[in-house]
Amino acid sequence: MRTLVIAALLAAVPLMAQPAIPRYEVRRAPSPPTIDGKLDEAAWTRASPPIVLQFLWESQTGAKQKTAARLLWDAEALYVGFDAEDADINARFLQRDDPTYRDDAVEIFVNPDPTQEALYYGFEMNARGVLYDYLNYNSRTLFKRFDATGVRIATALRGTLNEPKDIDNGWSLEIAIPWANFEELSRRPPVGGTVWKANVNRWDGVEPNRRMSIWSDPQNTTSWPHVPSRFGEILFVD
Repeated sequence: MRTLVIAALLAAVPLMAQPAIPRYEVRRAPSPPTIDGKLDEAAWTRASPPIVLQFLWESQTGAKQKTAARLLWDAEALYVGFDAEDADINARFLQRDDPTYRDDAVEIFVNPDPTQEALYYGFEMNARGVLYDYLNYNSRTLFKRFDATGVRIATALRGTLNEPKDIDNGWSLEIAIPWANFEELSRRPPVGGTVWKANVNRWDGVEPNRRMSIWSDPQNTTSWPHVPSRFGEILFVD
C-alpha cells in the first residue's frame, strides 16, 4: 500500500519541461562564399535567418555581447559564418590545436549521425582564425590527434586585437569544412532532407570576466556545452 501511495504522489508532481530542441534550415549556397571573414557575399543573404546565441549562466561576469551564426552547404563543404559584437577583441593563441577556447572564440560541434550520441566533431576558432579541432567521445574524451583536412578559415576584425585601451566593434569569421572530414560518421555528404545534430557556442572575454553564449540549451547549471543529447537539429534543404 505504501508503495502505491508513493507512486501516486510522484505521478502527481509535474515534471520540469525541458526547452525544445531547436532546428535550423541549412540552405544550399547558390555559389560558394569567399572565405575572407567578411560575410558580405550574396550567398550569405540566401541563408536562413541567423541563429542568435543565448546567455544562460547568470553566475558568469563577462559582458553580454551578441553573437549570430549562419550555415550554408553545397556539394563541397559545410559553411559557417559567425558575427560577434565585441568591445575588446582578444586572441593570443597562434598554433593549430592550441586551447583557442581560452581566447575570444566561436565553436561548432557537429554530429553527422543522430542515431548515436557517443561521437561528434568539435571545431573551435579564436578571433585570429586559429583552429582547435578534435573528435569527442562520450562528451569528455577529446581525440586531439584528429586534424580536419582542407578546412579554410578567415576572420575580419572591427577593432584592434589585444589592445584593452581602445573600444572595438566586433569581429566575424567564416569556416568551410569539406564533407570528407565527416565520412567516418556519415557515409556520404548530406542531401536535401538530411538531418544532422549540432551546437554553436561562443566564449567571450578574458579571465576572470568571461561568458559563454550558446544556441541549444544543454540544461547544465554550469557552462559545459558538451551535451550531445541536447544538440540542435540542422536540416539540409535545397
